[in-house]
Order: sequence, then structure tokens, then C-alpha cells
Amino acid sequence: MNPNKQLTLVLIFLVIITAGCLSYQSGGDGEYTAPSMSYDSYELKDTVEESIEGGVTTVYQDRKIISTANIRMEVKSVQTAFNEMTTITQDFGGFISSSSVYTMDGQYNGRMTVRVPQKNFYSTIEQIESVGKVKSKEISGQDVTEEYIDLQARLGNLEKQETRLQEILDMAITVEEVLQVETELERVRGEIERLTGRLNYLNQSIGMSTITVSIAEPTPLTGSGWGITDALREAVNGFINTVLAIIVFMGYAIPLFVFIVSIILITLRVKRKILPKLKS
Repeated sequence: MNPNKQLTLVLIFLVIITAGCLSYQSGGDGEYTAPSMSYDSYELKDTVEESIEGGVTTVYQDRKIISTANIRMEVKSVQTAFNEMTTITQDFGGFISSSSVYTMDGQYNGRMTVRVPQKNFYSTIEQIESVGKVKSKEISGQDVTEEYIDLQARLGNLEKQETRLQEILDMAITVEEVLQVETELERVRGEIERLTGRLNYLNQSIGMSTITVSIAEPTPLTGSGWGITDALREAVNGFINTVLAIIVFMGYAIPLFVFIVSIILITLRVKRKILPKLKS
């Protein structure tokens, strides 16, 4: 192989490795780490400029938002509510992610998690709220726009780098050159797979919002309302406690009563024997 050509090949390879190490470092624990870089060079859809206090700021209309909602409700029947919420979810193009029913102190409770398209998020919540009486509601949105843009840019650059490495691999002649290029190519492809997986997750989370609904049937009348159940329970407990107290009392009283009666009988018998003698 021509020494100049070989030297050129090595230099190109070293430049690519250096660029990859400097530009695409990922967090040590596998989580996304936003780099310190400007996004001015990235093209965003539907951007508008607005004047605020004499300055100019850019507002991105095509935001990437992950929407979630947590609702707690009281319903007349958990099973009926589940059926209605299932129908509502399906009508809005969603699906049931999970559901469970359990009892606590004789009261039925349930929990259902549904996924619906982002465009139907608020409409679905409004319909679900009509199933019962809302006790609490929490809606939150996580803005992942910057992460999404950065991942797309990094993925595009990695794909270009993969193409260059593939071209260098075709030019390589010696075993050492082939192994070096294949090692770097494997690293780049692994990074591409990781970023692609993260983008797929974000797309799914952005496209399908999550609604979690906790429902419970009304609490039986115990300490509230008329208190009929408590009154009856206390009356029964009072009767049982009274009977038990009488039994315990009789256990002490009967022997004492027998003893006293015996003393009285003995005294009367003695008096009957002694009084006639005294009179005579």
C-alpha cells in the first residue's frame, strides 16, 4: 500500500475517533446528560418571534410535552365505573395499561391506568370525571423539547460518522487497520442504538399521555351520618359485656351467699337448742 495513502487513512481515522470522543460522551449511569451547546443551528417547526419589553424572544410552538394526570374519585360501584372508563378510553383511541380491584374494611377500591393520544388528553379527563365525584386531581407536563432536539442532532451526526467509518473500513488493508476501524464502528453503532431507543421512548410518551384513576365506593356509615351502625354495634357490645359482668359477679357472689346462709342456719339452730334450757 502507498505510504502516503496509508498515512492519510490513519489520520482520517484518528480525527474521527477524536471527534467522536469529544462530541458524544454519554452519562456514566446511562441517563441522558444535556451538553452545554447552542441550539440556534437546529431547525425547529412553527417558531415565531415575539417582542417582550423591547426585546425579542423565540417561542417554540411545537413543544415536546409528556402529559400525565392523577385523579381520585368516589363512585357508587367500582365495577360499573371501570366499565364506563374502559368505554371512554376506547372511544378516544386509547387503551387500558393496568387495572386492579381490592377491598379494605368492606369497602371496594380500584385503580386504573389508561393511555390516550395527546390530542384527546383533556377530553378524556373531562369524560372520566363524569363517572363519579372527583376528590382530587393533579395534571402535570414534562417538557422534553431540548432533549429531543439534542438527541436528533446527535443521532444524525453519529449516522454520518458511521458512514465515514464504513468507507474507511472498505479502504483498510492490514488486519490492524480493520480491527481499529471495526472497534470504533461498533462503538458508534452502540451509541446509535442507545439514542434511537431513547427517542422511541420519548415519541411513545409524547404521543400517548397517561391518566391514572383511583376510585372508591362510599364509606359505610360508621362515625358519620346518623351513626346507626355504630349505635347497634355499641348496644350489642354493651349487652355482651353486661352478661359477662353478671357471670363474673355470680362467680364471686354464690359462694359468699352460701357461706352467709350457712352461718345464719347454724346460728338459728344453736339458738333453738340454747333458749329452752335458759328458760327452764
